[in-house]
Amino acid sequence: MAPSWLPAVGFTVLPSVGSAIVGIGTNGQIETWYATLKKPRWCPPDWVFPPVWATLYTSMGYGSYLIWKELGGFTEDAVVPLGVYGAQLALNWTWSQVFFGAHKIKLAFFEVLLMTGSTAATVAVWYPISRTAAALMSPTLAWLTLATALSYRLWRDNPDKEE
Repeated sequence: MAPSWLPAVGFTVLPSVGSAIVGIGTNGQIETWYATLKKPRWCPPDWVFPPVWATLYTSMGYGSYLIWKELGGFTEDAVVPLGVYGAQLALNWTWSQVFFGAHKIKLAFFEVLLMTGSTAATVAVWYPISRTAAALMSPTLAWLTLATALSYRLWRDNPDKEE
């Protein structure tokens, strides 16, 4: 029998592990391609992104564990709340490949709009199940608001950098 703490750890680290795996193909793009982009003055410095995303991934991962636990595992009741979460997580992982990997700035903007919407939907469907889980997901929604605005400005201000 698996230790009782194993699901909590698994759910909590899954977003970060997935991000690391899909991010392999984008290594080096921050120092090369991204460094050449025109950015707004309010763009956070590059060093801010890794710790912010690590914190957000941990928070959303633990929130998903709380939902899973509250609903008794992978039950019929868990399909929508964990499915919406899974969709936003897949969009989250995909964004780096679209933006950094393929240099598709416009597509990345529309993708982050979908990601923000699916994150808002996750907060909404989690709230009646676990207010704590919804609260753990809320900082991601706040960060994505900034990311969406930044993505738009990068698309608008760098038409010559799109491949």
